[in-house]
Amino acid sequence: MKVSVITVCRNAGAEIDATLRSVLMQDHADIEHIVIDGASTDDTLARVKRYAECIAHLVSEPDEGVYDAMNKGLRLATGEVIAFVNAGDMLARRDVATRMVQAFEHTGADAVYGDALMVDPVNITRVKRFWKGGVFDRAAFRRGWMPPHLGTWVRRAVYEAHGGFRTELRVAADYELLLRFMYVNRIRVHYEPVAVVRFRLGGVSNRSLAHIWRANREVYKAWAMNGERISPFIAVLKPLRKLAQYFQRA
Repeated sequence: MKVSVITVCRNAGAEIDATLRSVLMQDHADIEHIVIDGASTDDTLARVKRYAECIAHLVSEPDEGVYDAMNKGLRLATGEVIAFVNAGDMLARRDVATRMVQAFEHTGADAVYGDALMVDPVNITRVKRFWKGGVFDRAAFRRGWMPPHLGTWVRRAVYEAHGGFRTELRVAADYELLLRFMYVNRIRVHYEPVAVVRFRLGGVSNRSLAHIWRANREVYKAWAMNGERISPFIAVLKPLRKLAQYFQRA
C-alpha cells in the first residue's frame, strides 16, 4: 500500500531536518514524500533540497496559509493513504507507517488514527502532553473530542469524495475536516494504539489565549457549516480535554 506523506513548511530551517529524517527512516518501502514550502526566506528550501532524491514532489511558492498548503499537497498525492507530518514534527517511531498500513489492510477502515506525543518545542525528548486517541466513538465529537489530526491517516478516496480543508477557517480546518469525514459522513474509522507523531507544542491553535478563543469559535462554526447543531458549551469542553492531556501518560 502506497502512502503519501505531506509536509508543509515555511521558514523552518532549524527544524525541517528532523521532520524529513523521520519520514526517510520509515521501514515501510512505499512512501511518497511531498513537501510544500510557502516561499521560505531562510535556509529551509536549501535544507529540503539536500533530500531531493527522497522527495517525490517539492513545491515552493506563496500560499494563503497552512491549510491552503495542505490542499496543494493533497492535489499532488497519489498514494492510497495520506498522512501529514508538518515541519518541526516527526513520525514517532520507525515502524509507524508499517503499523498504520497493516491497520488499514486488516480492518478495511477509511481512516486510522493513533496517539500523539506533544513535546517541548526546544527539547523534543520531553513529552509535555499525551494525546490518547482512544477507541472510536462517533458521539464523542459532541463532547468536545476529536482524534489527533497529525496522528490520523486517511484514504485518498475519502478526500476525493468529501473534499479537503476549508480555508475560510484559519485555525480549526483540521477539526472541521475530521468532523465532516467521521461524524457527518460516517466513514469507517479504526483506532490503532500506537504513538504516531511527536509534535512540538505552540501550533497555530495553541499560541495564545486569543488563538485558543478563535479556535474554539471556529469549532462551533464547523458544526454549523455542516448543517449540525451543537451546544455552545463545546467551546468549554474542548479546552478541558486539552487540560486532561497533561495528566495522561504514554
